[in-house]
Amino acid sequence: MSTTTPPPVETTIAGLRSRLDAARADGATIALVPTMGSLHEGHLALVDRARELADVVIVSIFVNPLQFGPAEDFERYPRELDADRDALAGHGVAAVFAPADDEMYPHGAAQTRVTAGSLGGLYEGRSRPGHFDGMLTVVAKLLGIAQPHLVLFGQKDAQQVFLVQRMVRDLDIRTRVEVVDTVRADDGLALSSRNRFLGERQRRAARALPDALEAAQSAADRGIDAVLAAMQGVLMGADDVQLDYIAVVRPDTFQPVDDDHRGPARALIAARVGDTRLIDTELLHLG
Repeated sequence: MSTTTPPPVETTIAGLRSRLDAARADGATIALVPTMGSLHEGHLALVDRARELADVVIVSIFVNPLQFGPAEDFERYPRELDADRDALAGHGVAAVFAPADDEMYPHGAAQTRVTAGSLGGLYEGRSRPGHFDGMLTVVAKLLGIAQPHLVLFGQKDAQQVFLVQRMVRDLDIRTRVEVVDTVRADDGLALSSRNRFLGERQRRAARALPDALEAAQSAADRGIDAVLAAMQGVLMGADDVQLDYIAVVRPDTFQPVDDDHRGPARALIAARVGDTRLIDTELLHLG
């Protein structure tokens, strides 16, 4: 039953396992929502979907150092455990798993890691070397610790979702990956914990990302060249937006679509607005 009391916190692996072993002994199904905290309505949509699908919902909050590069915002990334617990009140969360770095990596940075393969060096991986290896490693650890029946991710992080799904399949992990649609603000911007770093002018400029995806949708019936031109036209004309990449990939392989591709495709955008890096995505139907 949901209450308005913030959920309890487990800070140790042993404590979380003990709690979940007891739940499993009672026949409960378990869902895990992995996060890095700074929770917003997008995270809460994952939690609410988890509550629909499982008896016990665990939210992990861990800012994973392995997935940040040396020039990225690891130190700046917001850490607000009390505020996050308050946000989760009333959403039926059984517990928050909030381990310290030395609980997850007691011997320093993990020497055994999951690799994302060649796809880990494309798109986000090209801009953030090592990011996906670090992400997959911590997700594999969380799945090993909690052993949930299902794990939930948001579609906005499309490459992350694809890689987690592939890891679960390739490593025969007995967890179902549930993907929840991107949640957007009233102005169309995809919700992100990094949006808080945008000033008023930058927030207006960031609207170019969803605008570019809308342009891609409108051009999709004319094929890949028209889609890329439409996206570039919006983004190149936007003040304060420094484009990192745009791409259109096959949803089943995450490889670039062929020039004559017809059917489902996923558009990807990454750009820097001021000092804040944002990503977005949308499913298209080419041709």
